[in-house]
Amino acid sequence: MHSYLTWQQCFITTCLHVTSFDGFTHSYSPSFLQLPAIVAVKKEKKRKENSYPRESPVAIATVVNEAMQRDSSSEEEEDQQNLVEQNERKGPTRPSFNVEHLTSRLSSKLKLKFQKRYLFAILPLLIIVVYYVTPDTHSIFSSVSSINVDAQSKESQLRALYLLRQQQLGLVRAWNSTNSTSDFEDLKSLLFKQISLNSQIQQVLLNPHRTSSNSVDFLNASSGVASYDRCRTVNQNLSQRRTIEWKPKANKFLLAICVSGQMSNHLICLEKHMFFAALLNRVLVIPSSKVDFQYDRVLDIDHINKCLGRKVVIPFEDFSSIKKNRLHVDKFLCYFSLPKPCYLDDERLKKLKSLGLSMTKPEPVWDEDTRKPKKRTVQDVVSKFSHDDDVMAIGDVFYAEVEQEWVMQPGGPLAHRCKTLIEPSRLILLTAQRFIQTFLGRNFIALHFRRHGFLKFCNDKKPSCFYPIPQAAHCILRVVERANAPLIYLSTDAAESETGLLQSLVVLDGRPVPLVKRPARNSAEKWDALLYRHHIEGDSQVEAMLDKTICAMSSVFIGASGSTFTEDILRLRKDWGSASLCDEYLCQGEEPNVLAENESR
Repeated sequence: MHSYLTWQQCFITTCLHVTSFDGFTHSYSPSFLQLPAIVAVKKEKKRKENSYPRESPVAIATVVNEAMQRDSSSEEEEDQQNLVEQNERKGPTRPSFNVEHLTSRLSSKLKLKFQKRYLFAILPLLIIVVYYVTPDTHSIFSSVSSINVDAQSKESQLRALYLLRQQQLGLVRAWNSTNSTSDFEDLKSLLFKQISLNSQIQQVLLNPHRTSSNSVDFLNASSGVASYDRCRTVNQNLSQRRTIEWKPKANKFLLAICVSGQMSNHLICLEKHMFFAALLNRVLVIPSSKVDFQYDRVLDIDHINKCLGRKVVIPFEDFSSIKKNRLHVDKFLCYFSLPKPCYLDDERLKKLKSLGLSMTKPEPVWDEDTRKPKKRTVQDVVSKFSHDDDVMAIGDVFYAEVEQEWVMQPGGPLAHRCKTLIEPSRLILLTAQRFIQTFLGRNFIALHFRRHGFLKFCNDKKPSCFYPIPQAAHCILRVVERANAPLIYLSTDAAESETGLLQSLVVLDGRPVPLVKRPARNSAEKWDALLYRHHIEGDSQVEAMLDKTICAMSSVFIGASGSTFTEDILRLRKDWGSASLCDEYLCQGEEPNVLAENESR
């Protein structure tokens, strides 16, 4: 039975396999490479059917194969050349016509297109649902920030409550102070603190509501109160000083005799002798260290001469060189006659004579008692002490009251170009500055807490100036609160038991206020290296002057009433311009809350 080979069978069964130059075998579909041969076979078939009787399928297949061989032989070279060029440009590829691959590609593209269409269809619907389900979309994004604002608001409210409590306590203190003897400056200070505290409270409450565009501090700008420093320095009005010129005559000398008390008393005595020497137009001779303190260790004598522009003060050794072997006091006058003339005893007179001095008998110029000194004028001094003798000596004048307001004015009674004439030596000044830089800082309170030998001395006075430790601590805290200082420099001769108790009681708002004393020498610390290098460390007078200097440089000073150590510090503070409105004596205006009886009733 004869059957015909259809075009589809030929299409499926016939395949051309070509091996390219890269070693891979590529299959080419007849539909692309053998299409001309197939077209030729169909034409030949129709022609034979019209002109010849029907042939068997075998004959038809033979004809088709011959046609395919003719076409393929003509196109094989062209295809091979094209294959070589394609393989040079890119790597191996899959057959251009693969039914399974074509089917998978078509199905994946259809799936991808379906997924995109599905996504584009659902997304608008989802947005619409979210928009209508959530009426306030802004609250979603602002919920986190609102939590932070609530926390800040609570913290600000607690802080404001604390400040309001502090303001209440401050106002109570201000109210109580109006019933006491507080001055107008204290009242102004309290009011200013409350105004400042009120401003802080407003700022705290406003902070949670601030924005970056509204950060102006309008509360302080509109408060209408300028800054106020309760413990500001005192204006000394130095331009209105009353002074005299010190112009000594040639070869006219005045020997200063100071015998009362310790170094502070001697410095006050020396300052008054300088005033006397200026009134009498004489050169002042500093006492010898053999009969008095070694002044050149604590004072800068050259500083005095430089400030006055001439040589008005000389040490005893220079005076001895000028006079050579004739050390004679032509006139020895006494300011005080009681309890002894010139306040001298026999032992002190022997020491003076041991210097090679010959002198006349001390002679009082008037009746004057050291225990009840009278107020004298410049004219009184000039009339009683003016003599034409070359060398004159005047006894101790520590207790003398001559033109007190004039002598005690800032800068002293003498015309000079410095802040003060009698001041610590350069070595002590630098050491004090180094100590302050090391331990204290700029803002500190200095306390002269005199205790040793002070109990009996103060109880003999009315009122007494010796206070129990708890009362003293309460008075100190009042000044600390005014001055707002972080610590206190303590200059004291008190025992450790007293200073330890005082430290435990000086507590402000739950915080102890440190009491700082000069430590013992430590080679690791360099603040006192100058004293060590010049071999004057450990000298009691040098250390006392160092304490004075540190106290004189403080922001606020609390002194001991009745102490000349305190008085010399106050003099330095006035002259240097460091005196503060808060400077005062310890428990000033108060009496001790307990008083021991005297030995003799």
